[in-house]
Amino acid sequence: MTKDLSQGSPMRLILSFGIPVFFGNLFQQLYNVVDTAIVGKTLGGSALAAVGSTGSINFLVVGFCIGVCSGFTIPVAQQFGAGDHKELRRYVTGGAWLSLLLGLALTLVTVLFCGRILTGMQTPADIYQRAYCYILTIFAGLPAYFLYNFTAGVLRALGDSRTPVIWLSTAAVVNMVLDVVFILCFHLDVFGAALATVLAQLLAGVGCLVRILRGYPILRTERADWRWERRRMGELCLMGLPMGLQYSITAIGSVMIQSAVNALGTAYVTAVTAASKVSIFFCCPFDAMGSTMATYGGQNVGSARWERLHQGLRACVMLGAGYAVIALCVLWFCANPLNMLFLDAESAALLPLARQYLLIQAAFYFPLSLVNIVRFLIQGMGFSPLATFAGVLEMAGRGTIALLVPVLGFSAACFASPAAWVLADLFLLPAYLHCYKKLSCPQDRRRGKRPPRTRMLRSAGA
Repeated sequence: MTKDLSQGSPMRLILSFGIPVFFGNLFQQLYNVVDTAIVGKTLGGSALAAVGSTGSINFLVVGFCIGVCSGFTIPVAQQFGAGDHKELRRYVTGGAWLSLLLGLALTLVTVLFCGRILTGMQTPADIYQRAYCYILTIFAGLPAYFLYNFTAGVLRALGDSRTPVIWLSTAAVVNMVLDVVFILCFHLDVFGAALATVLAQLLAGVGCLVRILRGYPILRTERADWRWERRRMGELCLMGLPMGLQYSITAIGSVMIQSAVNALGTAYVTAVTAASKVSIFFCCPFDAMGSTMATYGGQNVGSARWERLHQGLRACVMLGAGYAVIALCVLWFCANPLNMLFLDAESAALLPLARQYLLIQAAFYFPLSLVNIVRFLIQGMGFSPLATFAGVLEMAGRGTIALLVPVLGFSAACFASPAAWVLADLFLLPAYLHCYKKLSCPQDRRRGKRPPRTRMLRSAGA
Protein backbone atom coordinates (compact mmCIF):
# COMPACT_ATOMS: atom_id res chain seq x y z
CA MET A 1 0.00 0.00 0.00
CA THR A 2 3.01 2.34 0.13
CA LYS A 3 3.89 4.48 -2.90
CA ASP A 4 7.25 6.02 -3.77
CA LEU A 5 6.59 9.41 -5.42
CA SER A 6 10.27 9.95 -6.24
CA GLN A 7 10.20 7.43 -9.10
CA GLY A 8 8.13 7.54 -12.28
CA SER A 9 6.04 10.05 -14.24
CA PRO A 10 5.07 13.02 -12.00
CA MET A 11 1.69 13.46 -13.73
CA ARG A 12 0.81 9.78 -13.36
CA LEU A 13 1.94 9.69 -9.74
CA ILE A 14 0.08 12.88 -8.85
CA LEU A 15 -3.12 11.52 -10.38
CA SER A 16 -2.82 8.05 -8.83
CA PHE A 17 -2.06 9.50 -5.41
CA GLY A 18 -4.31 12.54 -5.63
CA ILE A 19 -7.54 10.92 -6.84
CA PRO A 20 -7.99 8.89 -3.62
CA VAL A 21 -7.11 12.02 -1.63
CA PHE A 22 -9.78 13.90 -3.58
CA PHE A 23 -12.41 11.34 -2.68
CA GLY A 24 -11.19 11.48 0.90
CA ASN A 25 -11.64 15.25 0.97
CA LEU A 26 -15.03 14.82 -0.66
CA PHE A 27 -16.19 12.49 2.06
CA GLN A 28 -14.63 14.76 4.69
CA GLN A 29 -16.78 17.62 3.43
CA LEU A 30 -19.84 15.38 3.38
CA TYR A 31 -19.81 15.53 7.18
CA ASN A 32 -20.58 19.22 7.42
CA VAL A 33 -22.47 19.44 4.16
CA VAL A 34 -24.87 16.64 5.03
CA ASP A 35 -25.41 18.26 8.41
CA THR A 36 -26.13 21.56 6.72
CA ALA A 37 -28.46 20.08 4.10
CA ILE A 38 -30.50 18.11 6.62
CA VAL A 39 -30.59 21.03 9.05
CA GLY A 40 -31.69 23.45 6.32
CA LYS A 41 -34.34 21.15 4.89
CA THR A 42 -35.81 19.89 8.17
CA LEU A 43 -35.21 22.62 10.73
CA GLY A 44 -35.47 25.69 8.48
CA GLY A 45 -33.46 28.74 7.51
CA SER A 46 -32.85 29.89 11.08
CA ALA A 47 -31.15 26.62 12.02
CA LEU A 48 -29.17 26.72 8.76
CA ALA A 49 -27.96 30.22 9.60
CA ALA A 50 -26.99 29.06 13.11
CA VAL A 51 -24.80 26.27 11.75
CA GLY A 52 -23.43 28.48 8.99
CA SER A 53 -22.54 31.32 11.32
CA THR A 54 -20.02 29.02 13.03
CA GLY A 55 -18.34 27.99 9.76
CA SER A 56 -15.37 30.32 9.96
CA ILE A 57 -14.56 29.61 13.62
CA ASN A 58 -15.02 25.91 12.90
CA PHE A 59 -12.48 26.22 10.07
CA LEU A 60 -10.11 28.17 12.31
CA VAL A 61 -9.98 25.53 15.03
CA VAL A 62 -10.36 22.35 12.96
CA GLY A 63 -8.02 23.87 10.35
CA PHE A 64 -5.35 24.26 13.02
CA CYS A 65 -5.78 20.59 13.84
CA ILE A 66 -5.48 19.59 10.18
CA GLY A 67 -2.46 21.83 9.69
CA VAL A 68 -0.40 20.66 12.65
CA CYS A 69 -1.12 17.01 11.92
CA SER A 70 -0.07 17.49 8.29
CA GLY A 71 3.12 19.20 9.46
CA PHE A 72 3.94 16.42 11.91
CA THR A 73 3.88 13.91 9.05
CA ILE A 74 6.16 15.82 6.64
CA PRO A 75 9.33 14.45 8.33
CA VAL A 76 7.74 11.01 8.02
CA ALA A 77 7.47 11.49 4.24
CA GLN A 78 11.05 12.76 4.08
CA GLN A 79 12.42 9.79 6.03
CA PHE A 80 10.39 7.40 3.89
CA GLY A 81 11.93 8.97 0.78
CA ALA A 82 15.38 8.64 2.37
CA GLY A 83 14.71 4.99 3.31
CA ASP A 84 15.44 5.53 7.01
CA HIS A 85 12.69 3.52 8.71
CA LYS A 86 14.13 3.83 12.21
CA GLU A 87 13.96 7.62 12.13
CA LEU A 88 10.58 7.37 10.43
CA ARG A 89 9.12 5.45 13.38
CA ARG A 90 10.50 7.94 15.88
CA TYR A 91 8.93 10.85 14.04
CA VAL A 92 5.62 8.97 14.01
CA THR A 93 5.69 8.43 17.78
CA GLY A 94 6.83 12.00 18.39
CA GLY A 95 3.93 13.28 16.30
CA ALA A 96 1.55 11.05 18.23
CA TRP A 97 2.68 12.55 21.56
CA LEU A 98 2.30 16.10 20.29
CA SER A 99 -1.10 15.41 18.70
CA LEU A 100 -2.39 14.01 21.97
CA LEU A 101 -1.20 16.97 24.03
CA LEU A 102 -2.36 19.61 21.56
CA GLY A 103 -5.72 17.91 21.14
CA LEU A 104 -6.45 17.98 24.86
CA ALA A 105 -5.23 21.57 25.28
CA LEU A 106 -7.18 22.91 22.30
CA THR A 107 -10.35 21.16 23.42
CA LEU A 108 -10.13 22.69 26.89
CA VAL A 109 -9.51 26.23 25.62
CA THR A 110 -12.22 26.25 22.95
CA VAL A 111 -14.89 24.76 25.21
CA LEU A 112 -14.19 27.32 27.94
CA PHE A 113 -14.23 30.33 25.60
CA CYS A 114 -16.92 29.20 23.12
CA GLY A 115 -19.52 31.75 24.24
CA ARG A 116 -17.12 34.67 24.12
CA ILE A 117 -15.99 33.70 20.63
CA LEU A 118 -19.55 33.73 19.26
CA THR A 119 -20.29 37.03 20.96
CA GLY A 120 -17.17 38.57 19.48
CA MET A 121 -18.27 37.40 16.02
CA GLN A 122 -21.54 39.37 16.34
CA THR A 123 -23.65 36.23 16.01
CA PRO A 124 -27.29 37.37 15.61
CA ALA A 125 -29.33 36.97 18.80
CA ASP A 126 -32.07 34.91 17.13
CA ILE A 127 -29.61 32.13 16.21
CA TYR A 128 -27.10 32.43 19.07
CA GLN A 129 -28.28 29.50 21.22
CA ARG A 130 -28.34 27.06 18.34
CA ALA A 131 -24.94 28.23 17.10
CA TYR A 132 -23.50 27.82 20.61
CA CYS A 133 -24.88 24.29 20.97
CA TYR A 134 -23.55 23.21 17.57
CA ILE A 135 -20.02 24.55 17.79
CA LEU A 136 -19.56 23.59 21.46
CA THR A 137 -20.22 19.96 20.51
CA ILE A 138 -17.68 20.17 17.67
CA PHE A 139 -15.08 21.66 20.03
CA ALA A 140 -15.66 18.91 22.59
CA GLY A 141 -14.94 16.34 19.88
CA LEU A 142 -11.63 17.81 18.72
CA PRO A 143 -9.59 14.79 19.93
CA ALA A 144 -11.42 12.73 17.29
CA TYR A 145 -10.27 15.20 14.62
CA PHE A 146 -6.67 14.96 15.81
CA LEU A 147 -6.84 11.15 15.79
CA TYR A 148 -8.07 10.96 12.21
CA ASN A 149 -5.91 13.69 10.71
CA PHE A 150 -2.68 12.43 12.25
CA THR A 151 -3.20 8.76 11.39
CA ALA A 152 -4.38 9.63 7.88
CA GLY A 153 -1.35 11.91 7.47
CA VAL A 154 1.02 9.11 8.43
CA LEU A 155 -0.58 6.79 5.89
CA ARG A 156 -0.35 9.41 3.15
CA ALA A 157 3.29 10.11 4.02
CA LEU A 158 3.97 6.47 3.17
CA GLY A 159 2.12 6.84 -0.13
CA ASP A 160 -1.09 5.15 1.06
CA SER A 161 -3.85 7.55 0.05
CA ARG A 162 -6.52 4.84 -0.20
CA THR A 163 -6.99 3.71 3.38
CA PRO A 164 -8.10 7.17 4.64
CA VAL A 165 -10.66 7.26 1.81
CA ILE A 166 -12.07 3.87 2.72
CA TRP A 167 -12.64 4.91 6.30
CA LEU A 168 -13.91 8.37 5.45
CA SER A 169 -16.45 6.92 3.03
CA THR A 170 -17.61 4.54 5.72
CA ALA A 171 -17.77 7.35 8.24
CA ALA A 172 -19.70 9.57 5.81
CA VAL A 173 -22.42 6.94 5.45
CA VAL A 174 -22.55 6.55 9.23
CA ASN A 175 -22.78 10.32 9.57
CA MET A 176 -25.78 10.50 7.23
CA VAL A 177 -27.58 7.75 9.10
CA LEU A 178 -26.88 9.33 12.48
CA ASP A 179 -28.05 12.73 11.19
CA VAL A 180 -31.42 11.28 10.27
CA VAL A 181 -31.69 9.33 13.53
CA PHE A 182 -30.60 12.15 15.83
CA ILE A 183 -32.52 14.98 14.11
CA LEU A 184 -35.66 13.32 12.79
CA CYS A 185 -36.12 10.47 15.29
CA PHE A 186 -34.66 11.82 18.54
CA HIS A 187 -35.34 15.52 17.76
CA LEU A 188 -31.90 16.61 18.97
CA ASP A 189 -31.91 19.66 16.65
CA VAL A 190 -28.46 21.05 15.73
CA PHE A 191 -26.84 19.16 18.61
CA GLY A 192 -27.70 15.92 16.82
CA ALA A 193 -26.01 17.13 13.63
CA ALA A 194 -22.81 18.05 15.49
CA LEU A 195 -22.78 14.81 17.50
CA ALA A 196 -23.16 12.76 14.31
CA THR A 197 -20.17 14.56 12.79
CA VAL A 198 -17.94 13.93 15.81
CA LEU A 199 -18.85 10.25 16.07
CA ALA A 200 -18.24 9.73 12.34
CA GLN A 201 -14.84 11.43 12.61
CA LEU A 202 -13.95 9.19 15.55
CA LEU A 203 -14.85 6.11 13.52
CA ALA A 204 -12.57 7.20 10.65
CA GLY A 205 -9.70 7.87 13.07
CA VAL A 206 -9.99 4.49 14.76
CA GLY A 207 -10.10 2.76 11.38
CA CYS A 208 -6.88 4.43 10.21
CA LEU A 209 -5.20 3.67 13.56
CA VAL A 210 -6.05 -0.01 13.27
CA ARG A 211 -4.62 -0.06 9.75
CA ILE A 212 -1.35 1.49 10.99
CA LEU A 213 -1.05 -0.98 13.87
CA ARG A 214 -1.83 -4.07 11.82
CA GLY A 215 -0.83 -3.34 8.24
CA TYR A 216 2.62 -1.76 8.24
CA PRO A 217 5.64 -3.68 9.57
CA ILE A 218 7.86 -0.59 9.16
CA LEU A 219 5.65 1.20 11.73
CA ARG A 220 5.94 -1.46 14.43
CA THR A 221 7.52 0.50 17.25
CA GLU A 222 9.64 -0.51 20.20
CA ARG A 223 9.72 1.04 23.64
CA ALA A 224 12.75 3.16 22.77
CA ASP A 225 10.84 4.76 19.89
CA TRP A 226 8.42 6.38 22.37
CA ARG A 227 11.07 8.34 24.26
CA TRP A 228 10.53 12.07 24.47
CA GLU A 229 13.45 13.60 22.59
CA ARG A 230 13.61 17.38 22.72
CA ARG A 231 15.45 17.74 19.41
CA ARG A 232 12.95 15.63 17.52
CA MET A 233 9.97 17.28 19.19
CA GLY A 234 11.43 20.66 18.30
CA GLU A 235 11.77 19.63 14.65
CA LEU A 236 8.20 18.37 14.59
CA CYS A 237 6.93 21.60 16.13
CA LEU A 238 8.94 23.58 13.59
CA MET A 239 7.06 21.75 10.84
CA GLY A 240 3.63 21.34 12.43
CA LEU A 241 2.91 24.55 14.33
CA PRO A 242 3.55 26.89 11.38
CA MET A 243 1.19 24.80 9.24
CA GLY A 244 -1.46 24.88 11.95
CA LEU A 245 -1.00 28.61 12.41
CA GLN A 246 -1.21 29.05 8.66
CA TYR A 247 -4.69 27.53 8.64
CA SER A 248 -5.71 29.55 11.68
CA ILE A 249 -4.26 32.81 10.41
CA THR A 250 -6.08 32.27 7.13
CA ALA A 251 -9.25 31.50 9.06
CA ILE A 252 -8.94 34.69 11.11
CA GLY A 253 -9.59 36.57 7.88
CA SER A 254 -12.60 34.33 7.29
CA VAL A 255 -13.83 35.10 10.80
CA MET A 256 -13.58 38.82 9.99
CA ILE A 257 -15.66 38.32 6.86
CA GLN A 258 -18.14 36.11 8.68
CA SER A 259 -18.53 38.77 11.36
CA ALA A 260 -19.16 41.39 8.69
CA VAL A 261 -21.75 39.18 6.98
CA ASN A 262 -23.37 38.40 10.34
CA ALA A 263 -23.82 42.13 10.86
CA LEU A 264 -25.77 42.33 7.56
CA GLY A 265 -28.47 40.04 8.96
CA THR A 266 -29.71 36.46 8.99
CA ALA A 267 -30.79 36.49 5.31
CA TYR A 268 -27.24 37.20 4.12
CA VAL A 269 -25.81 34.63 6.51
CA THR A 270 -28.17 32.00 5.09
CA ALA A 271 -27.28 32.82 1.47
CA VAL A 272 -23.54 32.74 2.13
CA THR A 273 -23.88 29.48 4.08
CA ALA A 274 -25.65 27.73 1.19
CA ALA A 275 -23.22 29.03 -1.45
CA SER A 276 -20.19 28.23 0.70
CA LYS A 277 -21.26 24.62 1.10
CA VAL A 278 -21.56 24.23 -2.67
CA SER A 279 -18.17 25.89 -3.17
CA ILE A 280 -16.55 23.61 -0.59
CA PHE A 281 -17.49 20.60 -2.68
CA PHE A 282 -16.08 22.12 -5.85
CA CYS A 283 -12.85 23.04 -4.03
CA CYS A 284 -12.14 19.47 -2.93
CA PRO A 285 -9.82 18.81 -5.93
CA PHE A 286 -7.70 21.82 -4.95
CA ASP A 287 -7.36 20.49 -1.42
CA ALA A 288 -6.36 17.10 -2.85
CA MET A 289 -3.73 18.73 -5.03
CA GLY A 290 -2.28 20.46 -1.98
CA SER A 291 -2.11 17.28 0.10
CA THR A 292 -0.57 15.41 -2.82
CA MET A 293 2.12 18.03 -3.38
CA ALA A 294 3.06 18.03 0.31
CA THR A 295 3.80 14.29 0.18
CA TYR A 296 5.38 14.60 -3.28
CA GLY A 297 7.66 17.38 -2.11
CA GLY A 298 8.60 15.59 1.11
CA GLN A 299 9.52 12.30 -0.54
CA ASN A 300 11.49 13.91 -3.36
CA VAL A 301 13.43 16.13 -0.96
CA GLY A 302 14.17 13.05 1.14
CA SER A 303 15.54 11.25 -1.90
CA ALA A 304 17.35 14.39 -3.23
CA ARG A 305 15.41 14.39 -6.55
CA TRP A 306 15.43 18.15 -7.00
CA GLU A 307 14.57 18.17 -10.71
CA ARG A 308 11.30 16.39 -9.98
CA LEU A 309 10.04 19.31 -7.90
CA HIS A 310 9.66 21.51 -10.99
CA GLN A 311 8.20 18.63 -12.97
CA GLY A 312 5.58 17.89 -10.35
CA LEU A 313 4.68 21.56 -9.98
CA ARG A 314 4.11 21.97 -13.72
CA ALA A 315 1.96 18.85 -13.90
CA CYS A 316 -0.21 19.84 -10.96
CA VAL A 317 -0.68 23.44 -12.16
CA MET A 318 -1.94 22.09 -15.49
CA LEU A 319 -4.47 19.93 -13.64
CA GLY A 320 -5.54 22.90 -11.49
CA ALA A 321 -6.06 25.20 -14.48
CA GLY A 322 -8.12 22.63 -16.38
CA TYR A 323 -10.35 21.85 -13.45
CA ALA A 324 -10.87 25.55 -12.59
CA VAL A 325 -12.32 26.18 -16.07
CA ILE A 326 -14.60 23.13 -15.88
CA ALA A 327 -15.86 24.08 -12.40
CA LEU A 328 -16.74 27.63 -13.47
CA CYS A 329 -18.70 26.35 -16.47
CA VAL A 330 -20.67 23.86 -14.38
CA LEU A 331 -21.50 26.41 -11.69
CA TRP A 332 -22.57 29.01 -14.24
CA PHE A 333 -25.40 26.74 -15.38
CA CYS A 334 -26.11 24.84 -12.14
CA ALA A 335 -25.61 27.38 -9.35
CA ASN A 336 -29.30 27.78 -8.45
CA PRO A 337 -30.20 24.06 -8.31
CA LEU A 338 -27.08 23.34 -6.24
CA ASN A 339 -27.82 26.16 -3.81
CA MET A 340 -31.36 24.85 -3.37
CA LEU A 341 -29.90 21.66 -1.92
CA PHE A 342 -29.28 23.71 1.23
CA LEU A 343 -32.25 26.09 1.16
CA ASP A 344 -35.86 25.34 2.00
CA ALA A 345 -38.78 26.72 -0.03
CA GLU A 346 -39.13 29.75 2.23
CA SER A 347 -35.49 30.70 1.62
CA ALA A 348 -35.68 30.42 -2.18
CA ALA A 349 -35.85 34.22 -2.44
CA LEU A 350 -32.19 34.27 -1.39
CA LEU A 351 -31.03 32.48 -4.56
CA PRO A 352 -29.75 35.64 -6.33
CA LEU A 353 -27.50 36.42 -3.37
CA ALA A 354 -26.23 32.84 -3.15
CA ARG A 355 -25.60 32.69 -6.91
CA GLN A 356 -23.66 35.96 -6.87
CA TYR A 357 -21.43 34.78 -4.05
CA LEU A 358 -20.80 31.36 -5.60
CA LEU A 359 -19.94 32.56 -9.13
CA ILE A 360 -17.53 35.24 -7.93
CA GLN A 361 -15.69 32.58 -5.93
CA ALA A 362 -15.61 30.23 -8.92
CA ALA A 363 -14.18 32.91 -11.22
CA PHE A 364 -11.04 32.89 -9.07
CA TYR A 365 -10.59 29.14 -8.65
CA PHE A 366 -7.33 29.09 -10.59
CA PRO A 367 -5.60 31.48 -8.14
CA LEU A 368 -6.98 29.25 -5.38
CA SER A 369 -5.44 26.18 -7.04
CA LEU A 370 -2.04 27.91 -7.08
CA VAL A 371 -2.35 28.75 -3.39
CA ASN A 372 -2.88 25.09 -2.49
CA ILE A 373 -0.37 23.59 -4.91
CA VAL A 374 2.55 25.92 -4.27
CA ARG A 375 2.04 26.42 -0.55
CA PHE A 376 1.84 22.71 0.25
CA LEU A 377 4.78 21.94 -2.02
CA ILE A 378 6.86 24.50 -0.10
CA GLN A 379 5.80 22.87 3.16
CA GLY A 380 6.68 19.42 1.89
CA MET A 381 10.10 20.75 0.95
CA GLY A 382 10.62 21.69 4.60
CA PHE A 383 9.89 25.44 4.59
CA SER A 384 6.72 25.53 6.70
CA PRO A 385 7.41 28.88 8.43
CA LEU A 386 7.95 30.57 5.07
CA ALA A 387 4.70 29.16 3.68
CA THR A 388 2.89 30.47 6.76
CA PHE A 389 3.47 34.03 5.57
CA ALA A 390 1.08 33.34 2.70
CA GLY A 391 -1.59 32.76 5.34
CA VAL A 392 -0.76 36.16 6.83
CA LEU A 393 -1.30 37.75 3.43
CA GLU A 394 -4.62 35.92 3.02
CA MET A 395 -5.70 37.23 6.42
CA ALA A 396 -4.68 40.75 5.42
CA GLY A 397 -6.65 40.50 2.19
CA ARG A 398 -9.82 39.24 3.83
CA GLY A 399 -9.47 41.62 6.77
CA THR A 400 -9.14 44.65 4.49
CA ILE A 401 -12.23 43.68 2.51
CA ALA A 402 -14.13 42.99 5.75
CA LEU A 403 -13.64 46.61 6.72
CA LEU A 404 -15.32 47.63 3.45
CA VAL A 405 -18.42 45.43 3.86
CA PRO A 406 -20.33 47.95 6.03
CA VAL A 407 -19.70 50.60 3.34
CA LEU A 408 -19.94 48.62 0.08
CA GLY A 409 -22.33 45.93 1.26
CA PHE A 410 -22.68 42.30 0.28
CA SER A 411 -20.70 42.60 -2.97
CA ALA A 412 -17.54 43.40 -1.03
CA ALA A 413 -17.92 40.19 0.99
CA CYS A 414 -18.09 38.20 -2.26
CA PHE A 415 -14.64 39.41 -3.32
CA ALA A 416 -12.90 38.88 0.04
CA SER A 417 -11.57 35.37 -0.57
CA PRO A 418 -10.55 36.01 -4.22
CA ALA A 419 -8.53 39.03 -3.08
CA ALA A 420 -6.84 36.89 -0.44
CA TRP A 421 -5.93 34.17 -2.96
CA VAL A 422 -4.39 36.59 -5.44
CA LEU A 423 -2.38 38.32 -2.71
CA ALA A 424 -1.04 34.97 -1.44
CA ASP A 425 -0.01 33.91 -4.96
CA LEU A 426 2.04 37.06 -5.42
CA PHE A 427 4.19 35.86 -2.53
CA LEU A 428 4.12 32.08 -3.00
CA LEU A 429 5.44 31.86 -6.56
CA PRO A 430 8.73 33.69 -5.92
CA ALA A 431 8.94 32.00 -2.50
CA TYR A 432 8.93 28.56 -4.18
CA LEU A 433 11.80 29.57 -6.46
CA HIS A 434 13.75 30.77 -3.41
CA CYS A 435 13.19 27.46 -1.62
CA TYR A 436 14.14 25.44 -4.68
CA LYS A 437 17.41 27.31 -5.10
CA LYS A 438 18.24 26.84 -1.43
CA LEU A 439 17.81 23.08 -1.66
CA SER A 440 19.29 22.41 -5.09
CA CYS A 441 22.52 24.42 -4.89
CA PRO A 442 24.93 23.65 -7.79
CA GLN A 443 27.58 21.88 -5.71
CA ASP A 444 25.01 19.45 -4.29
CA ARG A 445 23.66 18.68 -7.75
CA ARG A 446 27.11 17.97 -9.18
CA ARG A 447 28.05 15.69 -6.31
CA GLY A 448 24.67 13.97 -6.09
CA LYS A 449 24.45 14.86 -2.42
CA ARG A 450 21.46 15.09 -0.22
CA PRO A 451 21.45 18.18 2.01
CA PRO A 452 22.17 17.62 5.68
CA ARG A 453 19.19 16.71 7.82
CA THR A 454 19.26 20.16 9.37
CA ARG A 455 18.46 21.55 5.94
CA MET A 456 15.81 18.95 5.25
CA LEU A 457 13.99 19.45 8.54
CA ARG A 458 15.05 22.95 9.49
CA SER A 459 15.44 24.45 6.05
CA ALA A 460 13.14 27.36 6.80
CA GLY A 461 15.64 28.61 9.33
CA ALA A 462 18.72 27.84 7.27
